[in-house]
Amino acid sequence: MHLRRLLPVLLLCLPLATAAAEAPAAPSPSYRKAEPAVENAARVVPQPFAARYRLEVSGWPSTSVEHRLSRDGGSWHSEMSAAIAVARGEERSRFMIKDQGVRSLQYISGYSLLGLGGDYRLAPDDLAVLPDRQAALFELSRRVIDGTCRDSCDIRYQNHRGREERMAYQVLGPESLSLPAGEFEALAVEVTEPDKPERHLVFHFHPEVPGLMLAVEYHRDGERRSRLSLSRLSLGE
Repeated sequence: MHLRRLLPVLLLCLPLATAAAEAPAAPSPSYRKAEPAVENAARVVPQPFAARYRLEVSGWPSTSVEHRLSRDGGSWHSEMSAAIAVARGEERSRFMIKDQGVRSLQYISGYSLLGLGGDYRLAPDDLAVLPDRQAALFELSRRVIDGTCRDSCDIRYQNHRGREERMAYQVLGPESLSLPAGEFEALAVEVTEPDKPERHLVFHFHPEVPGLMLAVEYHRDGERRSRLSLSRLSLGE
């Protein structure tokens, strides 16, 4: 796997997008007039958790990914981080949960590849229309758990530079998983970018805890290139 694609895989933010060369951060006028990214009435009750995953990437040593969801008053915080010898990355999102979907309030991320990288930040004004990708990941799991999509659907969000992205997803159904953290029932969903059909992700979400991934697989050209699996889980504050 090329280095410039490694960090987004580590952070599970559609590995199809890169952390090194994206479009300008400033949204275009047409983008600012877009319709809201999330329009559903999911009723799943979230709960805090702290998770650790084992990430295996073809051609690289395995590493750990940390993922935490916590509550602060009326808002929620999602944090994800990972590091290996030549790369590190982290993302933090603060968002609120509304009847019509998530509402991002703040997004911060940082990346480094062989000592080169950058820090990125999206303020409330930048997030007025579309959520950041950490919040979108939470919303995706909530939609899947709540059953608001029965066939093929999509969700729009902003990447770390503020560029609009769209991912199409299709719910595959329930599966039983044997993971380092134990035995779990999961809800599987396939995620793709419309213009890159040769690449896709398969998420396995916890059926009762929004935002909690049990396993994720990244496939390209018919081969599985990486797998993330839950190795430790703590529920509650």
